[in-house]
Amino acid sequence: MSSILTNTSAMVALQTLKHINMSLGKIQAEISTGKRVESARDNAAIWAISKVMESDVKGFKAISESLALGESTISVARQGTETVTELLTDIKGKIIAAQEENVDRSKIQTDVDALREQITSVVNAAQFNGLNLIKGTADVNVLSSLDRGADGTVTASSITIARQDLTTDAGVYGGGGTSLAANAVVSAATVESSAATKQHSMTVTYDIAGAYEVNIGGSTVNVAANTDAATTATDLAGAINALGLSGIAASTSGGDLIITSTKSFDDTIVTTSATGGAAAIAAGATIEQRAETVDFSTSALVNEGDSYRVTLEGNNFEYIAGKGETFEDVARGLKTAVDGGALTGVSTKVGVDATTGAHQLFVDYDGTDTTFGADLDLSTAGEDGGTASGGLFGLDNISVLTNATATAALDNIETLINNAIDGAAEFGSAEGRIEIQGTFISKLTDSLRAGIGTLVDANMEEASARLQALQVQQQLGIQSLSIANQQPQNLLALFR
Repeated sequence: MSSILTNTSAMVALQTLKHINMSLGKIQAEISTGKRVESARDNAAIWAISKVMESDVKGFKAISESLALGESTISVARQGTETVTELLTDIKGKIIAAQEENVDRSKIQTDVDALREQITSVVNAAQFNGLNLIKGTADVNVLSSLDRGADGTVTASSITIARQDLTTDAGVYGGGGTSLAANAVVSAATVESSAATKQHSMTVTYDIAGAYEVNIGGSTVNVAANTDAATTATDLAGAINALGLSGIAASTSGGDLIITSTKSFDDTIVTTSATGGAAAIAAGATIEQRAETVDFSTSALVNEGDSYRVTLEGNNFEYIAGKGETFEDVARGLKTAVDGGALTGVSTKVGVDATTGAHQLFVDYDGTDTTFGADLDLSTAGEDGGTASGGLFGLDNISVLTNATATAALDNIETLINNAIDGAAEFGSAEGRIEIQGTFISKLTDSLRAGIGTLVDANMEEASARLQALQVQQQLGIQSLSIANQQPQNLLALFR
């Protein structure tokens, strides 16, 4: 049946043409925008995923900028620390030159002071955008990543940079209310001077056929029996004194041989032997060093702000621990403080107990300052809650004007150089880590962008082919619609 009111063929052709036009419009949009999924209408799921990934890409771009800023800041700090290390090494050279007695120490001290002022200048100037990593102790966090969990939650990750305080600040003694006195044990209440020498007495048993041997710190003397015990002991004392051992002297009392040591920081091991008939000599012993010992705990921890004090004849010498320090650092800090106090006749040394492993501070007094008397009163104290001393604490008190201060300075400058070297190494390691993270973020961003492109970008080759095909289909659809619209015209022939 034919109808002039309802043209089914035209309706079918029209629907086909409309579908072709819609597809053609979509492919033209892909070609013009370059995207297969331009909006949520095109593909809601893919569009949502791509937008989440695009937000991550923008976030990682900001992270790259943060890493670049952090790397520049650390680079400045590292270069500053390396410069400080070089300057401290120059100071060490001056101190070594001052060990000779026939040099103008006042001129050397002038050079040391100039180098010290230059170090202060470098430390103050080593900042980037106002952030100085070689002053203070607070850690600095550099944003390094955004971590997206399976549930969609996002957390920020940071690289923590530990400041390396290279100031010469003395710190502020604590008042936190917790006593730390138990962390340092003083074995005696006084530092004995040379007037109270350490000695060991050995009785000589005489035999005409006897031969006697005494070994002192690796040096040996052998004496044959002579007349009686007293004379034999005198011969042994003379032989020992002839060795010229520093700090060691021998004397007699009747038939007793007495060995005296005034060594500040070294124990003296004495061994004996005798042969021939009834000849004998009392056993040797270890003559202890003259210096008094402050032993530090082998079990307690050192926290930032823990404050330690050594008091000598009413003079307080303090060191306040920084972050991550140990009792070795505390011992060296207190040594630096005591050495910088310029007490006449007082010298110090840091060591480790071979048996317990405890770090030790040795304090010696040679009795030259008559205002103190024969011995020095010694006490220790500790308190938490202080402000840490700077990493170059004690540099301000470096002096080469006397033999004693020049000797102390040589040991203390090594501690300061090691602190600076450790700081530079920390910065170098952190800078390398940030550089690696920056490279990773750059590659990750490229991968995310490629992934987004795979999801939403149009395949231009395919789009071009489809465009040509749809254009042909459109032309055919138009012709088909034209043919369908001609059908009612054929009905006129029935009425002629």
